[in-house]
Amino acid sequence: MGKTLFDKIWDQHVVTQIEEGPSILYIDRQFIHEVTSPQAFTGIKNRKIDIFRPDQITATADHNIPTINQHLPIKEELSRIQVETLQKNCEKHNITHYGVGHESNGIVHIIGPEMGYTLPGMTIVCGDSHTSTHGAFGTVAFGVGTSEIEMVFASQCVLQPKPKKMRININGELEKGVSSKDVILYVLSKLSSSGGTGYFIEFAGTTIEKLTMEARMTICNMSIELGARGGLIAPDQITFNYIKGRKFAPQGKDFDKTIAKWKALKTDVDAVFDAEFTYNANDIAPMITYGTNPGMGMSVTDSIPDLSEVNESAKASFLKSLDYMGFKPGEKLKGKQTNYIFVGSCTNGRIEDLRAVAKIVKGRKKASNIKMYIVPGSKAVERQAVEEGLDKIFKEADIQFRQPGCSSCLAMNEDKIPNGEYCVSTSNRNFEGRQGPGSKTILASPLTAAATAIAGTLADPRDYL
Repeated sequence: MGKTLFDKIWDQHVVTQIEEGPSILYIDRQFIHEVTSPQAFTGIKNRKIDIFRPDQITATADHNIPTINQHLPIKEELSRIQVETLQKNCEKHNITHYGVGHESNGIVHIIGPEMGYTLPGMTIVCGDSHTSTHGAFGTVAFGVGTSEIEMVFASQCVLQPKPKKMRININGELEKGVSSKDVILYVLSKLSSSGGTGYFIEFAGTTIEKLTMEARMTICNMSIELGARGGLIAPDQITFNYIKGRKFAPQGKDFDKTIAKWKALKTDVDAVFDAEFTYNANDIAPMITYGTNPGMGMSVTDSIPDLSEVNESAKASFLKSLDYMGFKPGEKLKGKQTNYIFVGSCTNGRIEDLRAVAKIVKGRKKASNIKMYIVPGSKAVERQAVEEGLDKIFKEADIQFRQPGCSSCLAMNEDKIPNGEYCVSTSNRNFEGRQGPGSKTILASPLTAAATAIAGTLADPRDYL
């Protein structure tokens, strides 16, 4: 029997298989940031041991950093302490660190790929659930807890049970105005936020094969929202073209030799998955969420499900979610006023996302009720946006273009959405209070966010293209 792509990578990295237990899995690269690493550093200090392979660890500050006036000291005390502690720990242990203001600083899951740290066939961990982003390159990448960060610090290995395998196929052509964010929100609406629990997902099909690397990263980023351990996509020529020439990728003849190995990283024809689903790209429209988990999604032109359409076991949580959001069963949301819009995060903070927004807002002004800011995912994205003149397009549309960071994806920094306000967000989670106490998040693509900015109400991007 053949092997899946996931099997091939996983099996190559098993150091020891514990009988009737987890695998001891070798980790090629660990990414760390300021929020989940301090306790792990304290743990190895208390054990009086050194970090085993510091050259295989990459650090950046992203969650707690401000996105304006980054040259000034961080105002929030806890955030400042965490950022400073990361810097001190990295200096002590000779770990490469991209701190605030560094030309390569940015969100951990954006700088890894853009600098060439993320390569096909690797195992990657980080103390952050959206480590699954790196799976777009054909890697087994997943989030870990603080104790596991410490485990990798000490041994470059982690104890991990092997997940089941799922394949999700998307075939066909995407309609104009429909992006990879809509694809994954559509899948979530079909399978729910727990539909992938216990699995590692491979995304495949003709639609996936045509996507850019940045679009693939968006899909793998949100595989975790299905409850999965992670998601991955087989590397191909699009992958190789993206990697070529990046700072930490193989160079010259070494790159050519490595590609030959990478081409073997694909699922065998006779491989068997534990679960498999297939969807038609033609059925996917611009998507929005209406509830408090990413699986509660629908087309921007649809209505929230009526109570009669909801399973009996889910009715209580469905009604609780709508009560928090201030929505009703059967309600249409297109045309509903929302005052805040956030474009950014490790889901949609890349240059293609910013270009998508610029495509709609160019030559237009945002509605007067809208407060919108665009946060690039890294300094490199910020520089490229300026080089392409996107910052000027945003300024002319009266949209604020900020400095890199996780920003309003989560309420760990100064960029919080006020209590009771709706925010159309290109981030990954719409949990209660995720963007600030009492905030109400509607997840959408950059195109839908841009259209909403112009309309002042929830809008269909197809009306603006």
